[in-house]
Amino acid sequence: MLIEPTDVASYSVFDRVKNRPEELLAQDIIEAEAEVALITGHRFEDSVYDPLPDKAKLALLKLAQYFALVNSDESASSSYQSEKMGDYSYTMSGDGGIQRPEVYHLLEAFITPGYFPESSRLKVRSL
Repeated sequence: MLIEPTDVASYSVFDRVKNRPEELLAQDIIEAEAEVALITGHRFEDSVYDPLPDKAKLALLKLAQYFALVNSDESASSSYQSEKMGDYSYTMSGDGGIQRPEVYHLLEAFITPGYFPESSRLKVRSL
């Protein structure tokens, strides 16, 4: 792993992340590393990335924290709120909830030249 569970727990201000078991934080880190590899086209395994650049580390910490929050509480990933008062109840959607952090700006300097994520490639067939 490029970062450790203790790094994520130290970085986060959320008690749910700080108190999350290390084995689960390790799984959240794996998800973060996969996301970073999808953005950059590599896994930061080359010796040029030793030590890991600060911007890449921050992107990994932000994503690992995000996955830890989402994976620790199903309702945290939703922006729906409900309230019940006697026989009356309502549910509303707000802009709250956990949103995936924007890390492209942290990783753009590390994108492999000529690499385009699979989802953004245009497929053309001859006529």
